[in-house]
Amino acid sequence: MSLEELYRYLRWRMDPEDERAVMRFWRIVKAFEVLKEKNLLPANPRVLDICAGTGIAGVAMAKAMNAKALTVLDAREEDLKKVEKWVEIADLDLKPEVIVGDAREVSKLVGEHDIALLWGLTMPHFDAFDAVKLFTNVALTLSENGVFLLEETDRVYGIFYQVGYKDMLIETKTEEYALISVHEGYDPIRGVFKRTYYKLPGFEKVTEQEHRLWDIASQLALGSIFFREHRLISKMEHGITGVSNIIYLKAPRKKIATELEEG
Repeated sequence: MSLEELYRYLRWRMDPEDERAVMRFWRIVKAFEVLKEKNLLPANPRVLDICAGTGIAGVAMAKAMNAKALTVLDAREEDLKKVEKWVEIADLDLKPEVIVGDAREVSKLVGEHDIALLWGLTMPHFDAFDAVKLFTNVALTLSENGVFLLEETDRVYGIFYQVGYKDMLIETKTEEYALISVHEGYDPIRGVFKRTYYKLPGFEKVTEQEHRLWDIASQLALGSIFFREHRLISKMEHGITGVSNIIYLKAPRKKIATELEEG
């Protein structure tokens, strides 16, 4: 169930060679500058970009906040090789630490940071139990007044009410191919929908994936367990086109996270 295969065809806008991705990068910088102006972020932070992809959000935060350190972590090594190009675009004198690893084990892979990011509507990759591990590890990684930011949307409302869940869906369409996904089942214990991805023409199987269709309330509720402060910064509130809602979590409850981690 290769994520690298999936993102090879999804064409998510995070490649620094893509002009549309560069436009997205500067919009993310502006969103972080809005949070900076509201005094919601620590100054000169050590930034951790989780599920970083090419590092687009981590570098954007480093640019907006004049970060003194940046760590980018992802399971996909090939994408991480592009982070240096984002640093060049941002005109930063910064050498990111690049780590190939599992976000659910991030506290074992990195040192302390002041800001952690999970950017780009990434939570569907984590089932209900994986999300607990993720939040536990982020809480253990952050400093006392550290901030965890998630760019997210409400899929219960957006997919099930506004659109309707589709058994077959066109995920990406280009001049060369179309990528479709097909419903294959649901796991009620882990709360994930199973879908198989195919490339057309030829109906070539690309990968199988499992997705948890998170809503905003569930993520905020989970965040309230692991952080003393939790709130939603809506698209309307930050006002930056191309950036979704931002879940804002601050001040980790390390005792709770430690007890869960130790079992």
